[in-house]
Amino acid sequence: MGITDENCESVRSAFESWEQGDSRPFFGLVADDVCWTVIGSTPISGTYTTKSAFIEKAAGRLTAMFAGPVIAKIVDVRAAGDKVFLQWEGSAETTGGRPYEQTYCWVMTMSDGEVVEALAYLDTELVSAVMGS
Repeated sequence: MGITDENCESVRSAFESWEQGDSRPFFGLVADDVCWTVIGSTPISGTYTTKSAFIEKAAGRLTAMFAGPVIAKIVDVRAAGDKVFLQWEGSAETTGGRPYEQTYCWVMTMSDGEVVEALAYLDTELVSAVMGS
């Protein structure tokens, strides 16, 4: 198994835990000094230069709008070179009772088994609507 396959399987395995309700294995793959960009012009869009900043200022701000955890489901995981492409669906209900049905595609650059860079594609209009902007 080459490094490309190892990276793909590592992300898939960690994200399968998220499908079971535990995101810790996935975020355990993310480097502390990751460069994570959320596309668009939503309240959480931008580039975060640490894992803690991404979790606090992007993921945390969005999930604070939900009545419970995001239910994650892998659609596809592919790899090419040092990149892993993770397509997944997330669903939740907002604290106001509105459904949140999101499709994500995360393009992640791996180095030494860690995600060192990520670009998150998602329905930005849905994020803005949920966050009230």
